[in-house]
Amino acid sequence: MMSRPVAGIRNKSVIITLPGSPKGAKENLQAVLKTLPHACLQAAGMDSRVMHAGGVKKLEADAGIKSGQTPGGSHSRSHDHNHDHGHSHGHGGLVRHTAPGANPMSNDPSLGPSRRNRESPYPMLSVDDALAQIQEHTPDPELTTSKVDRSLPGSVLAEDVKAKANVPAFRASIVDGYAVVVPKDGNMKGVFPVVSVSHAAPGEAKALKEGEIARITTGAPLPLGATSVIMVEDTVLKTMTDDGKEEKEVEILAENVKDGENIREVGSDIKADTQILSKGENISAVGGEIGLLAAVGVGEVKTYRRPVIGVLSTGDEIVEHDRPGDLRLGEVRDTNRITLMSAAKEWGYDVVDLGIAADKPGSLEETLRDALRKVDLIITTGGVSMGELDLLKPTIERSLGGTIHFGRVAMKPGKPTTFATVPVKNNAGERVSKVIFSLPGNPASAVVTFHLFVLPSLHKMSGVSPVGLTKVSVVLAHDFSLDKIRPEYHRAIVSVTRDGRLEAASTGGQRSSKVGSLKGANALLCMPPGTGPLREGERVDALLMGGVRSLG
Repeated sequence: MMSRPVAGIRNKSVIITLPGSPKGAKENLQAVLKTLPHACLQAAGMDSRVMHAGGVKKLEADAGIKSGQTPGGSHSRSHDHNHDHGHSHGHGGLVRHTAPGANPMSNDPSLGPSRRNRESPYPMLSVDDALAQIQEHTPDPELTTSKVDRSLPGSVLAEDVKAKANVPAFRASIVDGYAVVVPKDGNMKGVFPVVSVSHAAPGEAKALKEGEIARITTGAPLPLGATSVIMVEDTVLKTMTDDGKEEKEVEILAENVKDGENIREVGSDIKADTQILSKGENISAVGGEIGLLAAVGVGEVKTYRRPVIGVLSTGDEIVEHDRPGDLRLGEVRDTNRITLMSAAKEWGYDVVDLGIAADKPGSLEETLRDALRKVDLIITTGGVSMGELDLLKPTIERSLGGTIHFGRVAMKPGKPTTFATVPVKNNAGERVSKVIFSLPGNPASAVVTFHLFVLPSLHKMSGVSPVGLTKVSVVLAHDFSLDKIRPEYHRAIVSVTRDGRLEAASTGGQRSSKVGSLKGANALLCMPPGTGPLREGERVDALLMGGVRSLG
């Protein structure tokens, strides 16, 4: 067995380390020689399906190795670890190699702090360019079938929906009153016998003839032959039955009564086989869409599956927010994890708590590997800046074989925000992409970048369009200072004034570590860079994170 089993890929070259002694080097090389042709072809970028088309025997033949032969001849112990499974297995594992030709830009943690980058190697993207990268590399939504029940709101339809039945399914009264058969002249004035009662309940309605009336309640089916309904307000009780419990005769006061008055005809609300909802429509929590589906008898619909999110905090200094006792020097309570989990839940997504990962490369890698098997999108906070223990980028790029699409954004707060995708094999053996957002560790930065970057990715994965926060124009309630270099996303409270304007007031100091700046915030003001302040009464764009309140 190899004493130093270290191997990797640099550009298109396979690198293997061997022991220093000639005997050990020979034995270890013999152990891996059989798999090297396979590894070299992969590193060169050969298509995996083409490579495996002939199976292991063809690979061995192409390498000049007879089936069952041990490379070198004299080494009799078997070191064949069944490499024929290659990339065709389907046990839900990560694709463990970086793409051929990829050059990791992140620090190599094994080189120590003296060899780390002093400046970020990642280009600074504008917010718009970062959003474009997210839109391009976020996976498309997956289809699923959902029951029409209380779990449906928040879903997006993946199909057009047609009505299965007429609504109403029978001729029904719109009011409480009396069903009548209107004569040709429309004159209904007079005293009429009450021959039946029709309630809004299952059953058969008796036929009605001209000169008779039937008491009827709102929503009840009309008796056969009835042509109109007179409101109870347009009648007077004339006589009762002998026991005094029922109406015997009623006088109608209405004139010029027309056929069809106060009647809902069959299919007058919705006709069978007409389209009632369109692909891409959101099932809102207001209830209108789910009520419509229920009304026409639709029990299940095709929707876009909502992604499951995992939230992870990183850092040796981070401790659970509810841990008893005082903090030790250097410890920080974990505010980000619970805050981001709450935000994701508020937007309708299921969340998995991934806990806290230590600043150790192996520990962080295994935590992320395990999480990628459980969730569709991971949010991490901390570990994305330039410190020697900022390990997220190296772990994603070097250990997980992921692609970092951007690692810096020209904005305040949130400059170190990182967006990456990692190749994973699902249970069917198919190669899919999972998304990782590594957000800054400061609380305000984490919340701002969640709403600005993570939410549009979640929206795309769940079929929501347009993606991201709603943008409105607001009037500034007071002067706002500007950052000289970067656009700023200022936490604010947007309210409706008595004259109907949307007005924005700051939540206070905007330092990225200041968690209090999030209290009450329902918007991010899009502040341009500049030297002078924006004055009270000027207009800016605002991205709404929550509901707008009234000033009174």
